[in-house]
Amino acid sequence: MFNGILVEKDQQGYRARLTSLSSDQLPAGDVLVSVKYSTLNYKDGLAITGKGPVVRSFPMVPGVDLAGTVDESSHPLFKPGDSVLLNGCGVGEKHWGGLAQKARLNGDWLIPLPAGLTPWQAMAVGTAGYTAMLSVMALEKNGVTPAGGKVLVTGANGGVGHFAVAFLARLGYHVVASTGRLEETAHLQQLGAAEVIDRNVLSAPGRPLAKEQWAAAIDSVGSHTLANVCAGLQYGGTVAACGLAQGMDFPSTVAPFILRGVTLAGVDSVQRPREDRIAAWQRLSSLVDAELLNSISREITLEQVIETANELMAGKVRGRVVVDVNR
Repeated sequence: MFNGILVEKDQQGYRARLTSLSSDQLPAGDVLVSVKYSTLNYKDGLAITGKGPVVRSFPMVPGVDLAGTVDESSHPLFKPGDSVLLNGCGVGEKHWGGLAQKARLNGDWLIPLPAGLTPWQAMAVGTAGYTAMLSVMALEKNGVTPAGGKVLVTGANGGVGHFAVAFLARLGYHVVASTGRLEETAHLQQLGAAEVIDRNVLSAPGRPLAKEQWAAAIDSVGSHTLANVCAGLQYGGTVAACGLAQGMDFPSTVAPFILRGVTLAGVDSVQRPREDRIAAWQRLSSLVDAELLNSISREITLEQVIETANELMAGKVRGRVVVDVNR
């Protein structure tokens, strides 16, 4: 028996609870992992509170991230004792995820824990840092360099935004951070933001084309914000779109694309090929350190997950939440 968060939906309604589970309840898979740490992401908050249609089947153990040690394996790439991590791949949505002390998984979803990172550090990075790194790599793929001009990061106080600001700054970019919490300006500057602007500048309906301000952007907000980001990019600029905190809609025109040659690069972190996941984690492991991770992360227990998920959905959580599933 082991402990985990279980989300259920039946005639009694939608609910999440901390409960005792049996290994016999675990779904099929060729690798059994003893989970050391998981995280609490926005998607997990939606799954636990029921405020978004994230969970595809019930009952479900949420948790899109996990780091731990292989207990049993019939997969050719892993053996007992291996340190592994997982992001996305449908766990916590279609397959039981990381907010439990055990997880049985498809070994194709796992990658080795990068050298130099502890399981706690890997989860302090989590899907947020991994997505931010994929976004940075998308900009680089389109020829964006520090010499090209300013790079905008929207949703800068969110998990992805925190890491995007820090990674870009450490790579030498002039970072402009957009946030709805200007009281966090000093914190964003500590992460590396050269400028901090109010998100209200971008969140309302805007013009098809605006003043050319940024060479590139990483956007985790969507909706009018993404439309305004595209409208304000310099000629040949690129925006990596990786989120929809404001909305799934994209109320823009073709003007930025056909008049300024702007590129809109979509960034998916869920079904990314294994080689991309490994490359992103290797790259980001060289950019993070204990000081950065401690400054943007806090640790909670399994017992605190449901309460913290509600705080997250109420906008009361800053940065990363690491979950020690064994206490």
